[in-house]
Amino acid sequence: MAKVITIGRQFGSGGRAIGRLVAEKLGIPFYDKEIIKHIAQESGLSHEILDDYDEKPTNSFLYSLSLGAYTYGNSITGIPEMPMSDKIFVIQSDVIKNLAKEGPCVIVGRCAESILKDEVDCLSVFIHADFDSRIKRVSEYDNISHDEAAERIRKTDKKRASYHNYYSELKWGAATSYDLCLNSKIGIENAAQLIVDTVNMK
Repeated sequence: MAKVITIGRQFGSGGRAIGRLVAEKLGIPFYDKEIIKHIAQESGLSHEILDDYDEKPTNSFLYSLSLGAYTYGNSITGIPEMPMSDKIFVIQSDVIKNLAKEGPCVIVGRCAESILKDEVDCLSVFIHADFDSRIKRVSEYDNISHDEAAERIRKTDKKRASYHNYYSELKWGAATSYDLCLNSKIGIENAAQLIVDTVNMK
């Protein structure tokens, strides 16, 4: 069984729901927004600051991080010239590595497939769906109009891709960047079961 399952996802594709269901089926921890709590505990930064930077693109120059080259201490105090977004990414990388080392789990987003590629046995998954079905899902879930949902999807996907491609050598959403790509039109339950079956085959 793969030790860790990472879930990349288009906004509105149901990736988070699929990831949570996979975790439930396998009886392992699920981490998405929960990672922010761990980062706050390790860094002392507020949830408000971390929410502002969560999977958001940055315009700063990326110092030579090599995904966790720095420790918690010097990521915050030892390199004061490092932009806040980069500091948070370093801490987040260490948090993700530590969570993965604790045992099998599902981690959603945050470049986890790239951070963990040399760390643990990992199955990386990307969830996508056609634009219309994503609009329908977001519109119904957030109780907003068709046009508002479409705009939110475009903006969120752009932010996620920009963030991921800035901090990772893997391209967000590209089939070659993941072990498994699934279209959620097959259904949340079916997609989750396919991931579980793949995990059990590894």
